[in-house]
Amino acid sequence: MTAVIASGVEGIGYVAKSSPAARERIVAGAADMISRRGLNATSIRETAKHARAPLGSTYHYFPEGKQQLATEAVRYTGEWVARRLRRELEAGPVAGLRAFLDLWRKIVVDSDFRAGCPVLAVSIEEPPTDETPAALVAAADVFGAWESLLADSLCEHGAEREQAAQLATLVVAAVEGTVAMCRAKRSTQPLDRTAEQLQALVLAAIKG
Repeated sequence: MTAVIASGVEGIGYVAKSSPAARERIVAGAADMISRRGLNATSIRETAKHARAPLGSTYHYFPEGKQQLATEAVRYTGEWVARRLRRELEAGPVAGLRAFLDLWRKIVVDSDFRAGCPVLAVSIEEPPTDETPAALVAAADVFGAWESLLADSLCEHGAEREQAAQLATLVVAAVEGTVAMCRAKRSTQPLDRTAEQLQALVLAAIKG
C-alpha cells in the first residue's frame, strides 16, 4: 500500500498505482477526505478539488449528493481492506491480524497522524435526519464483513464458532479505537500495545 495514491489524490492508498477511472478517483478522494476531516466537514466541492475532478462530473456520477458519495466511499474502503485481509488470512489468523494492524499503522504514520478510518468517521457522526442514512448502513456492513473474514479464519484454525465471532468483533473494535488514540497521541504506541494483546488472544484461541 502506498501513502500517496494514484493520479494526484494524496492520502491513505485506497486505489492502486494504475490510473483509476474518473468515478473511482472521486470515491477514493472522498474516502481520504472523510478519513481526515470526518463526514460533516467533507463537501462535494472540496472532494472534487481533492480528486482533481470537475465539479460537474462529480454531481453527474453522484446525483444524490454527499450521502451517496459517502456511502460509496465507505463501501470502497471496506472492500479495499477486505481484499488485503483475504490475501493475508490465507496464511492464518495471526498473519491476517498482523496485516490488519500494519495497514492502519501505515495509514496513520504516512499521513502524519492526520488520517484514520473513514468507516469509523461515518459511524460516529450524527445523522442529518431521523432516518438511518445509507452511509451508516454501509459502515455496519463493512464492519460485519471484516468480522466475518476474521471469524471464519479463526474457526478454520481451531477456534470455537462463538469464541471466533467474539474475538473477531474485539479485533475490529480494538483496532478502530486504537487508530483514533494514535491520532490523538500522535504515536503508534497504542497500536503496538494493542497488537501484542490481540495476538496473544488469537494464539490462545487457535491453540485451545
